[in-house]
Amino acid sequence: MANVSSLLHNKGQEVWSVSPDTTVFDALELMAEKNIGAVLVMDGEALAGILSERDYARKVILLGKSSKDTLVSEIMTPRVLCVHADKGIRECMALMTEKRIRHLPVLANDGRVTGVISIGDVVQAIIADQEFTIAQLEHYIAGSDAMRFRT
Repeated sequence: MANVSSLLHNKGQEVWSVSPDTTVFDALELMAEKNIGAVLVMDGEALAGILSERDYARKVILLGKSSKDTLVSEIMTPRVLCVHADKGIRECMALMTEKRIRHLPVLANDGRVTGVISIGDVVQAIIADQEFTIAQLEHYIAGSDAMRFRT
C-alpha cells in the first residue's frame, strides 16, 4: 500500500495558503479559483491554522458575519492535525475518519509544510491500490487455470 510520499509524488506538492490577516472573502476567492476545499494559514513559514469551507459555513454565515470584514485568524481552525510523508494511506484514512477532517498538511522532518492531502486523494489512492490487487489476482487465477488445463 502506498504512503503519503507516493501520493504527493503523483498528485503534486502545491500548497495554497493565506496569512492570518487575509479577509475571509479573499481566502474564499482563492479556494474557488483553485477548486479546493481548504487553505493553509501560514504565519511566515509557520503553520498557524487551516481554513475550510466548514469553518466559513459555521463561523461566518451562521453567525451573520461578513466575509469581507472578517479576518481568517478569527475563524480558522488553529490546531491542525498533520502527517509526515512516510505515513501510510490507510492510517491517514483512519485518522481523517476518526477526527472528521478532510485535509491533512504534510510536514517534512524539519516542520516545513511540503504538501496537503485531502480525503478525496486518500480514497482515490485506496481504490487504485485495490484495483491493482484485483488485477494481479485475476492474472494469477487466469495463469493457474491455464496450467491446470495443460495437464
